[in-house]
Amino acid sequence: MLPFLGKKTKNVLGIDISPTAVKLLELTETGGRLTLRNYGMQPLEPEMVVDGVIVDVEGVGDALAQLVSRYKPKTKWAAAAVSGGETITKIIPMEASLTEAEMEDQITFEASRHISYPVDEVSMDFCVLGPVENNPTHVQVLLVASRTENVQLRTDALEVAGLKAAVVDVEAYAVERAFYRLLEKELPSHTHGKPVALFDVGATLSTLHVMHNGRVVYSRDQGFGGKQLTEEIQRRYGMSFEEAELAKRYDENLPNDYRDEVLNPFKDALTKQLNRSLQYYLSSMQMSEVSHIVLAGGSAAVAGLAPLVEDATGISCSVANPIMDMALGSRISMVDASNDAPALLVACGLALRSFDQ
Repeated sequence: MLPFLGKKTKNVLGIDISPTAVKLLELTETGGRLTLRNYGMQPLEPEMVVDGVIVDVEGVGDALAQLVSRYKPKTKWAAAAVSGGETITKIIPMEASLTEAEMEDQITFEASRHISYPVDEVSMDFCVLGPVENNPTHVQVLLVASRTENVQLRTDALEVAGLKAAVVDVEAYAVERAFYRLLEKELPSHTHGKPVALFDVGATLSTLHVMHNGRVVYSRDQGFGGKQLTEEIQRRYGMSFEEAELAKRYDENLPNDYRDEVLNPFKDALTKQLNRSLQYYLSSMQMSEVSHIVLAGGSAAVAGLAPLVEDATGISCSVANPIMDMALGSRISMVDASNDAPALLVACGLALRSFDQ
C-alpha cells in the first residue's frame, strides 16, 4: 500500500505534472507561517502527458531535472499526484474496534469487490474519516486505489529527475488540502457553512470541485481548458506553442485585436462550461446552491474573467491566491508569484504534506 492519504511524511516538494508543464514548489514553515522558498514551471512538449497519463517518462523527468538544477531545493523527497480519473474511491463502514492491521486486511478484501482490476495490479491506501452517523461502533473508512502503472509512471519520472517519491497523492485531495489551509480564510463571510465552488481550469480539463464542511463533496471534469486559448493564439498569430503560452500568461506582445477576437470568445466559452457544470451539480446533488465561486488554474487569472463569471452566474467570484499570506523567498518576484498563484494550487496542496497530519 502507498501513503495516498493522511499519514505524516517527511518534508516534500510539491510536484504537479500537467499536460503542458511540470511545476516544482517548496515550502518551509517558521513560527506557524509558511514561506514559499522556491517554485518554478517548465513547459512540456506536446503529447508528453495525455489525458493525465505520462506518455514520455524520460521527457517529463528531464523537464523536472531542469527545475531541480535551476532552483536547487533543500530536499530530494517529493509528492506527486494521480488525477481523479485514474483513481477509485469508496467509503466503507467498518467496526471501530479493528486494529489498523485488521482494517488493512479487510480493505484488501473489500477492494477485490469494488475494483475491476486484479488487486495485485493496484496500489491502494485507506484513511479513517470518523464515526458512522448514529452508529458509534462503526467508522467510515475511505479506500483510495489506482492502477500501479499510473503510480509507477510518476515515481519513475521523479527518479529521472533525481528525486525520490515520498508520497503519491490524489489531485482532488491536494486541492482540498490547499483550499482549506490556504484559501478558505479569504472567502467572503456569507460563505461560512455553505458550499463553495472551486473551478480549476487546467490545460485540457476544467474541473468543478464543490467544497463543503472540510471536504470535496462533488467533482466533475469537462474537456475544456487553457490549451485551447494557447492554440488559438498560436494559430492566429503564427507563434510557436511556447511563445503563445508566454504571451497568454503575461498578456503582452499580442496584436490589438487579441481581446475582441480571441480572449473574449474564450472567456465566454469558459463561463458557459462553468455554468453547465454548476447545473449538473444542482441536478445531481440534494444540496444547497453554491455561495461563492473560486477560479484556479493557469487561465484563472485571465483579465476580466472573474467579473464575467459573476455577472453570468449571479454568484460572487474570486481568483485563487494560495500564496497570499506566505512569506516569499529572496529569489522570488512578487509580481511573477502573484501572476502564477492560481496555477500553483495543486503544487501547494502537495507541498503541504510536509506539515499536515
